[in-house]
Amino acid sequence: MSTQETRAVRIHAPGGPEQLVIDTLSVGDPGPGQVRIRHHAIGLNFIDVYQRSGLYPFPMPLSLGMEGAGVIEAVGEGVTHLKAGDRAAYAANPPGSYCDVRVMPAMNVCELPEAIDFETGAAMMLKGLTAQYLLKHCRPVDGLEPGDFVLFHAAAGGVGLIACQWAKALGLQLIGTAGSDEKCKLALENGASHAINYRTEDFAARVKEITNGQGVKVVYDSVGKDTFDKSLDCLRPFGLMASFGNASGPVAPFAPGILGPKGSLYVTRQTLFSHITSRERTQAMADDLFAMVEGNQVKIHIDQRFPLTEVRKAHESLEARATTGCTILLP
Repeated sequence: MSTQETRAVRIHAPGGPEQLVIDTLSVGDPGPGQVRIRHHAIGLNFIDVYQRSGLYPFPMPLSLGMEGAGVIEAVGEGVTHLKAGDRAAYAANPPGSYCDVRVMPAMNVCELPEAIDFETGAAMMLKGLTAQYLLKHCRPVDGLEPGDFVLFHAAAGGVGLIACQWAKALGLQLIGTAGSDEKCKLALENGASHAINYRTEDFAARVKEITNGQGVKVVYDSVGKDTFDKSLDCLRPFGLMASFGNASGPVAPFAPGILGPKGSLYVTRQTLFSHITSRERTQAMADDLFAMVEGNQVKIHIDQRFPLTEVRKAHESLEARATTGCTILLP
């Protein structure tokens, strides 16, 4: 068995960005169902912050990072969809992508098309697959048709900018919210039909105005605590509130009885990892994403790049909402 050393960003206790340290670890050969991948770029996501802070608890020490792209160095027994030398990208559990090289389960690792570079691959997998399942598999009971209104919070973020473009390609009228006029402009440039600065406008009132009092069929919300209650007021009868993140903190407990008077609403809490539980499902979703990117219907915006050694600074920027689009770490 061969071993090599890698730098790996870990936390030894939950907390702020100061908990992020770079340790040196040994990496061996992949076992059955595993691959060893050497990263060329690594994706940064809000789920990394949730894990670092302790909102999503894990045993310590914890290696962080849920997505990356690079070259397969070796494959374990039973892995048939990848081979040594393949370009690959993934969004996957367990965490651990903040490193030079790692051994990991092969199930969610996909061959990266030649037309897509490593930085784009690392930036788009978790966010792009999230946009894919939200718009294609997380739909209101009445479905979504061209012309329908949807509300998407944090529309200038990594998932949001992909969703703006994808929604436009599907013919949907996406109303995006963001925290500055500059971010609203970015959402509009990427396909949003309308954009609302939630710091200066009442987004619920604006949504009712835009939709002539009807409301939207679905709200996609990764913000959480700060937007949840008002988002319910944006929905039309039988509308769907799809929560998929907690950027402002977790949503407080609420009484299901409030959903009746508001229009017999539906509420769901989604996570990507419920959708990519098989090799076949992962590949089908990735193929859909790859096709949108290769066809130039979705452009992946990488607006921040940090060396792996500046991971604390990257986390600080993300939490301060000082980022737009996607952020990557470079080993």
